[in-house]
Order: sequence, then C-alpha cells, then structure tokens
Amino acid sequence: MSLEHVRVVAERGPRSGFPVIVAVHSTALGQAIGGCRLSVYDDWRDGLEDALRLSAAMTAKAALAGLPNGGGKTVVALPAGVVPDRRAVLHDVADMIESLGGDYATGPDVGTGPDDMVIIGERTPYVFCRGYDSSPGTAAGVVAALRAVVADRFGSHDLAGRSFAVLGVGRVGGHVLRLLAEAGARVVASDVDPSRRAVADSFGAAWTDPHGCLTADVDVLVPAALGGVLTPETVPELRCAAVAGPANNQLDRPGTAALLHERGILWAPDVVVSAGGIIHAIATELHREAPDRVAARIGGIGDTLTRILDAARETSSTPAEAAARLAGWLVDYPAKIA
Repeated sequence: MSLEHVRVVAERGPRSGFPVIVAVHSTALGQAIGGCRLSVYDDWRDGLEDALRLSAAMTAKAALAGLPNGGGKTVVALPAGVVPDRRAVLHDVADMIESLGGDYATGPDVGTGPDDMVIIGERTPYVFCRGYDSSPGTAAGVVAALRAVVADRFGSHDLAGRSFAVLGVGRVGGHVLRLLAEAGARVVASDVDPSRRAVADSFGAAWTDPHGCLTADVDVLVPAALGGVLTPETVPELRCAAVAGPANNQLDRPGTAALLHERGILWAPDVVVSAGGIIHAIATELHREAPDRVAARIGGIGDTLTRILDAARETSSTPAEAAARLAGWLVDYPAKIA
C-alpha cells in the first residue's frame, strides 16, 4: 500500500485502552482539519483504513471549500459490546492531538458531538465546534448545492415544485427537509428511526420506508445518513435525475460513480455538497471571519459545484473525476485558495 499521508499515529490510549488513530493527510494549504469518529470495528486496522480514506477526503473537501487547510481524521476503534469510559477516551484523543503540535485540529463526527469537543478542549486547544451544532451550516450548503443541481438538470435554480427524497432525517437531514419545504419543494422522507417521522410530518413531507425513499421517483435523491448507499446493486434501482446530499462517502467504491454516469444520473460529489458545516466552523472559529464572509463561502458551494459539473461535461468525465482534478489543482497551487 502506498502511503500519501504526511503523518499517521496509532496508539493504545493509556486511559481507555482502545486504539486511537490520527491520520494527517496534508498540510500543504495549512493546518489539517477533520472529525473525531468513535465507532465499532471488527479489527482496529479497519479503523486505520477509515482514517486514511476519510482524511484524504477532507483534504479535497477543504480545498474545494476554499479553506486554507488540509485534511485529517481521528478514529477511535471500539470493540463490539463495550461501553467505553467516554471521558477517558476523549482525553486520550486530546493528548494525541496535542502531541502533534498544532498540525491538526479535530471536530465532531460519527459517534461524537459538540459536547465531546468541550471535553477534548480541556486538554488541547486544537479543536472546533465546542458546544456548537454545525448542522444548520451543513444544511445551508446542501440547499445551495441542490439549487445548482436543479439548474443543471432543469434549467432553473428554483426549488419550488421540484421533488426530493431525503434519506435520513437526523440533525442535518431535518434542517434540509425544513429548508426544502420552505422553498416550496415536494419532499418524501425516511429514516431508520421511525420516531423521525414526526419531523417529516411537521413540514408536510410524505413518509416511506428507507428502500422506498432510495428508489422514489423524484428529481433529486438526497442521502443524509451514513455512507455507502450507492452500490452496483442500488444504482440500477434509482429513479431520480440526480443524487446530491450531505452523507459522507455515499459511493461504496469510486467505480460506482461511473455506473451513475452511464445511467445518466448526475451525482454531486459529497465532499462539495456536505462542506457547509465545516466551512462555518473553520471560517468562524479558526479564521475569525465575519458572518457575511462565512455565509458567502457557504453559498459559494453552489458555484463550486456548477464549475465541477461544467468541467465534467467539457472533459466527458464524471463529476467525481472533475472534483478530484480541481481539488488536486487547488492543493498544488495554494495561491488559488481565497
């Protein structure tokens, strides 16, 4: 395996006893940023693989978002059936991050939230989203991306009358659903947690089961839960014109982007669509930018996506390939990051 990362550290936490992994993919543009994931793995090396993959994706996300930052990721690999001492785990994470001397700062991810960042912040300053919910910023970026998608597919940025299937009505998905409803869109929604139906009902969205949502006959499918939903098995079942949502790693593997392309289904790269929350957190907390500048950055997600879709057409490539080329160019030429 070729290692393109600048630094990877894996240690057994002295307090918790669990493997703690920090992968710093790039610092070419500045301090690496990326979430702290607490998740169950059959083998700690699966957690290492996740950290390597997700940190590389964060480099692309930061570059495409116009942030002067690189990508990183923290993964704590938990065994099944064990309830960890949370404070011990988070202090182990904090000490490892502190030992990197500021090369990397972390924030919430799967299995962690803003309150956990407060605990990490007890032992290191290299943390963001302490007590702050980034989901509204993420949702605002998703809607900016959806406007670009419907303009590309249907000739207008207007969301009114367009149809969307929101798969996952958690913190981000719930906000996306609300914004779509307020814009006059028609929405069908689903979540593995049936209690989330109350959120859908409150905004007039139709409710269905997760498979029915995935295969709904709509303009745009919006994956807003965990990744891996787009596979060689599910792509043939899709009945949408486009897929664009905040869920990370929606493709089970890179080649699935080509399957979507062959079916004429536009796939908006998730590293672009999901960037609103990280833009808000990093621009506000780490770079101290003014609120109007931060809002402009989030709104710019739509412009970035349009640029990627245009480039994909011009080069007869997939949006995933076009996004990767643009991200690589931005990292190689840091003066282009504004």
